Amino acid sequence: MDENPLVEIDRLSVHYGATPILHEISFSVRRGEVMALIGPNGAGKTTLIRAASGTIPASAGQARVSGQDIAHLSPAQRAHHLAVVPQARNLPEAFSVWQTVMMGRTPYLGWLGQPTAKDEQRVQWALRRTNCQELRERLIGELSGGEQQRVLLARALAQDTPVLLLDEPTAHLDLRHQSTLLNLVRTLARQDGLAILMALHDLNLVALFADRVVLLAEGRVRIQGSPAEVLTPAHLMAAYQMTLQVVSHPEYGTPLVLPDGRYNQD
Repeated sequence: MDENPLVEIDRLSVHYGATPILHEISFSVRRGEVMALIGPNGAGKTTLIRAASGTIPASAGQARVSGQDIAHLSPAQRAHHLAVVPQARNLPEAFSVWQTVMMGRTPYLGWLGQPTAKDEQRVQWALRRTNCQELRERLIGELSGGEQQRVLLARALAQDTPVLLLDEPTAHLDLRHQSTLLNLVRTLARQDGLAILMALHDLNLVALFADRVVLLAEGRVRIQGSPAEVLTPAHLMAAYQMTLQVVSHPEYGTPLVLPDGRYNQD
């Protein structure tokens, strides 16, 4: 794994008006690494993904990609460095899957906007990697939520960037497609050398597929480290305010989080 980080979040803070959302967040993501953001609803995971992508400005600190301050890059320049799979779809319903995934090639199209053979090859590759080949002629409005989520990932892969940011990529996916997608994410890191930052709710998927984890609570980093270091009862109960157990997965040896649904009264 490359020791030089492709993503650097350096003492980053974000405010919405006068309301503080993120407080001096710092971590980095290296080439070939999958970093997971976890935390309860409202912890700031989506805000952090948006700030890391340059969609919203930081009120203090920096988000850097490939050593460059994201705030100093134009949208076109950012599109060459990172691709985002957002939580909200809002995809054009009248467009075909092929047309939608081709949108990922927009940063590379010439002034006439006509795709080249290379653009078409990349789109075909992205469709294959996400198991969307059979959907290519379908209209977005005809797809299920899970199918749309796969198309969003295909569009991001077509963009061909070294950094991939994902906000709840397994939303609306059944168990089989959750596993398929996250295996693909890990393969993209291992074989293609991508730096991947993703927000996930399912802690057991985090344990299986992430290399490192950042636990957010109330807009701050509570702890970061390996899944074994972060997914402990003490850290999780303090952040999520509920009682739970963490045992070793009987087959993989990874942390297995078993909540019992009772909230702490402290």
